[in-house]
This record gives sequence, C-alpha cells and structure tokens, in this order.
Amino acid sequence: MIDRYAVVGNPVAHSKSPQIHALFAHENGQDIEYGRLLAPLAGFRQTVERFRAEGGRGLNVTLPFKEEAYRIATLHTERARAAAAVNTMRFDAEAIFGDNTDGAGLVRDIGDNLGFAIAGRRVLLLGAGGAARGVIAPLLAEQPAELTIANRSVERARVLERHFGTLFGARVRASAYDALSTSRFDLVVNATSASLAGTLPPLPEGVFAAGSLAYDMMYGAGRTPFLEYARVQGAHLTADGLGMLIEQAAESFLVWRGVRPRTTSVLASLRAG
Repeated sequence: MIDRYAVVGNPVAHSKSPQIHALFAHENGQDIEYGRLLAPLAGFRQTVERFRAEGGRGLNVTLPFKEEAYRIATLHTERARAAAAVNTMRFDAEAIFGDNTDGAGLVRDIGDNLGFAIAGRRVLLLGAGGAARGVIAPLLAEQPAELTIANRSVERARVLERHFGTLFGARVRASAYDALSTSRFDLVVNATSASLAGTLPPLPEGVFAAGSLAYDMMYGAGRTPFLEYARVQGAHLTADGLGMLIEQAAESFLVWRGVRPRTTSVLASLRAG
C-alpha cells in the first residue's frame, strides 16, 4: 500500500501542500499519496482518528487546529512543547508523534531565502494563536534585540510573554495594537488569520522602520492586505508565507520519511505558477 499523508485544516482548499509534497516525493524517489482534509471546527479529533484508522501515516495541521493537535499527540518534540502547538503529526504503532516545524520554516525562509538577518533586530509578531506560538522559540533563538507580541486580546499575548520570557530570559513583551504607535520594528510577522478573510490586523501607522521586512505567514494570489499596507507604510521588503510553507514542509517530510528535500527548485516552481 502507498503511504498516505494529508494536510488538515478549516479552510484547506487553498493549500499548496499537496503540490509541494508531490514534488518532494518525485525528487527523492518516495512513493506517497498526499491530499487535503477539511475538518469541521468541532470535529478535528474525529477527523484525525478516522484518517489514522484508515491507514494514514501522518498529517500536516493548519489553522485553526494546531493547539488541539498538541493535545491529541502522545509524544512531543522539544519545539512542539515550547510552542504548545503541533503542525506535524506522525502515526506510529502505539503513539501519535507531534512536532512543530513552523518556526524552523519561517527562520530558514527569512534568513536563507530572503537574506534578512534577525539577530539584533526589533521584531513584532502579530497574533497569539497556534501559528504565533510555533515560531516564537525559533525567532528568539536568532537573538533579536526584542520580540513584541501584539494581539487583540492582550491577555493571550501576556500568556506568551510569561511563557517564553521564562524559557529564554529574552526581551519578550506583550502589547495591544494601539500601544504600538510609538514603536518602530525591523521585522513585522503577521501570524494572524486576517489575510485568509481578506482583512488587516489593526496596526497603527508608522510601525515599519527603515529597511524593514514585512512577512505574512499566509499566502495566496497577489498581495495580502497586510503586505499592501506594509508597502504603503514604507516597508523595504515584503514577503508572503510560501517560502515558509515549503521550508516547514521539508522539515515535515524529514519527520515522516527520514530525508530532508532540497527546496530551491520547489520554491521556484511554485513562484512561477
């Protein structure tokens, strides 16, 4: 039987993960099947259990289920524990292995593909959900000057401030959006789901420093509202999350198949359409 994998989320029809993993499998001589699973908002666990019972070997988990996936997994990597969120599940004989490859994918895309150094920079992370949790530890490992987490619910951001500040002893602070108006940042990462709805996080004007990079973890056809706003506001560079998606997918492929695919040609292929 061909080993089966899938991406699970809500929504999920937009996901390019099947194309990415098909290219990885072809280039590395791996015989796999990879599809999409739309899980009901109140039915994620049942969707996972059914896929596993039918012989599925692993899942990529996207919005809004990464924190629930963490609770379902029975074994966790260190980076999954730090994030308390899982985006990669592997079904072993007796266990559900949970990992989080988002942060590794983000940092690799920013550093290697975009050539933007995070060390010593002022970083603003928008959002405090599972997508944000997954990238905080890898961002802090790059030793930014500071990391500010902004969220509509400031208390959710404060939970992350306490958690990661304790773990890393780093300069991590929570903030409301309107309190950002007097601050400037070198790297602004949108980890909210606003772009999926065609909306914009409530960022005040003037947060983008000279030479800054605006990075949207979402991707799609054309500029997202966040990236368009960043361009108008003077961000020097803008990037969507396609490179991150490919880099984190390569980490997931390694978890499942024991080999990390090259990503350069896959990124070029998907950028070309």
